[in-house]
Amino acid sequence: MKITQLVCSAGKTGFFFDDQKAIKTDAKADGNTYVGTPVTDGFTQIRQAGESISVMLVLEDGQVAYGDCAAVQYSGAGGRDPLFLAKDFIPVIEKEIKPLLVGKDITSFKEMAEKVDHLKTAEGKQLHTAIRYGVTQAILDAVAKAQHKQMAQVIADEYGLTISDKVIPIFSQSGDDRYLNTDKMILKGSDVLPHALINHVKDKLGEKGEKLEEYIKWLRDRIISLRPSQEYHPVLHIDVYGTLGLAFNNDFEKIVAYLGKLEQAAKPFSLRIEGPVDVGEREQQMLALKTIRELSEAKGIHVEIVADEWCNTYEDVQYFTDNKAGHMAQIKTPDLGGINNAIEAVIYCKQNGMGAYLGGTCNETDRSAQVCAHIAMATSPIQCLAKPGMGVDEGYMIVFNEMQRILALKNIGR
Repeated sequence: MKITQLVCSAGKTGFFFDDQKAIKTDAKADGNTYVGTPVTDGFTQIRQAGESISVMLVLEDGQVAYGDCAAVQYSGAGGRDPLFLAKDFIPVIEKEIKPLLVGKDITSFKEMAEKVDHLKTAEGKQLHTAIRYGVTQAILDAVAKAQHKQMAQVIADEYGLTISDKVIPIFSQSGDDRYLNTDKMILKGSDVLPHALINHVKDKLGEKGEKLEEYIKWLRDRIISLRPSQEYHPVLHIDVYGTLGLAFNNDFEKIVAYLGKLEQAAKPFSLRIEGPVDVGEREQQMLALKTIRELSEAKGIHVEIVADEWCNTYEDVQYFTDNKAGHMAQIKTPDLGGINNAIEAVIYCKQNGMGAYLGGTCNETDRSAQVCAHIAMATSPIQCLAKPGMGVDEGYMIVFNEMQRILALKNIGR
């Protein structure tokens, strides 16, 4: 089976691009936007509409395989590639990817994905992570269509895996609407919740962490009062975007003592804290999370630390895993480029004692979320992000329903 055409279309994502650095400093919330001056290259506003590019591969039998190029909400931050705008990158796809794929035979997913992921421009640079992300989704779909298999089955076959016999735990994120959206999560039975978007010390964390502590107590009580049965026992997962480091001046002893207070506030539910600090550089970030993990374990504190900032690429995931920098790594699927890297990152974490969280961003699309559901069902991470968007219902529906389709077809031998 050959690829006969490559077609691109500009699209929107399920959320926004946000200038994280501006938000962490002096940006003021104003409705659903922010007032202030952007400080990260490429941004014309602190918050601007998220953009995507659909890459469609027309096969010689007339089928169309496709994937969506998308970048994370906080593009340009934490060592990531710059802002991803469709008008800038459709020409790049036309120039670099089209000659590589059009007229070529479909071989294996892994072989074709690695060619795209390792492709260098005339200047010797890799393509933007968003391009590699979307094009490799389309390649996976093309291989699946050529072989008349599910995408999850292609992954399982090529990497020696077995598709899960149950839905992977789904992690829902609330955005700033961390109260009303939590109700939605409880009613829908989200396995992991609520993310909460604690990205500002004064407004959300509290100068001494008191606002987050009170929120976790409310969250605990709300689950207990709304849950349909005693069997519903979600994990609490809060992303604090490095604000613990800001509030406690990167004093790891104080941070760990505070984590102990949060653990007590969360009981009887387990607690994960994502990104407790952001020290601005990969090695120092690794050392910080390693230290926080070691101090927590020495003091008998069982809050799980999730690596996020500066743990962006497959190599970063390996680095943090090898050094036990935290208990879990978020595999931020768009940041890893080709989805082959996300697959291998989950496998590496599982083989080396690190929790694997197949994540990503609210700023993705329905298509990238569906493809990630196939990755999750084939690789069995601890949890998978509900995406895109911050509205809970839509992202949870997309990921849950795709996993259920995979299960139903697997059960009839497809």
